[in-house]
Amino acid sequence: MLATTTFDPWRHRFTVLLAAATVVLLAAGALVTSTGSGLSVPDWPLSFGKVMPPMVGGVLFEHGHRMVASAVGALTVALAFWYARRETRRGVRALAWTALAAVVAQGVLGGLTVLLRLPPAVSVLHACLAQGYFGLVVTLALVTSRGWLGERRPLDPRDGRPALFVPAAVAASLVYVQLALGALMRHTGAGLAIPDFPLAFGQWVPPLASFEVVVHFAHRVMALVVAGAVFFLAARAGRRPERLDLVIPARLAAVLVIIQIMLGAASVLSRLAVVPTVFHLVNGALLLATLLVVALRAGPRVARRAPAPTVLPGAARMRA
Repeated sequence: MLATTTFDPWRHRFTVLLAAATVVLLAAGALVTSTGSGLSVPDWPLSFGKVMPPMVGGVLFEHGHRMVASAVGALTVALAFWYARRETRRGVRALAWTALAAVVAQGVLGGLTVLLRLPPAVSVLHACLAQGYFGLVVTLALVTSRGWLGERRPLDPRDGRPALFVPAAVAASLVYVQLALGALMRHTGAGLAIPDFPLAFGQWVPPLASFEVVVHFAHRVMALVVAGAVFFLAARAGRRPERLDLVIPARLAAVLVIIQIMLGAASVLSRLAVVPTVFHLVNGALLLATLLVVALRAGPRVARRAPAPTVLPGAARMRA
């Protein structure tokens, strides 16, 4: 994406607000799953045939989730049309429309999870699309920021950007796969398929006797792979201390991955208590967003060329 548009502080702030609202939406969705409130409201799009049912018991979490989702959807509609009118970069406008399509699809999937009585396939897809939508909004927030638009220098192969792009992109991709595994584990009831930690049934490799144990153990193994990828990225970024725009988020990702492992352990040892499981999901989303920022900043970009100076009529003859 080329920096060919003027910085619009209000559009950037609006996009950041939408990203923050999406974090709240992810937390609300995690609350629904963690409290077992997914079918507390059995109909859709209304709730017990009403726009606002009594907010008691599981209805508080399920209908509250729907309210937050509606707010995010409305903000996304406004964002897409705002970008359509004001954004000069075709690729960024396409991202905004993609975000709108994603939030519409997400709403439909949310309705299907209720109407079909929480089928695992739809629920997992709903969770994965939520993380993908969050990544789109984070990308829009980054490419409309002052720092992104203010960069005008061409890519210098010596500045370490290409060397950091690949490990950052790989780490972000691994985190997304891990989030998908977490969603599969959560929506197939495999969260306590291995009830101890750090060992698994007292062993390093448990008997893989059921689908739930396989999924749960795969999630643990992938956590080690993700941690290795993130620590490698942080170490590589540390070699370029002058590139704080890459070093800071890379090191933040290393901190977030440690917190994520601790939250995963707490989720198992507390037998899926609400607080650690919700924070586990939200922290995973923040880790994904942080790595996405590193990958985008480290990706190859060529600066916009300055327009050639205008030569007034007769100026060439005067110089001659």
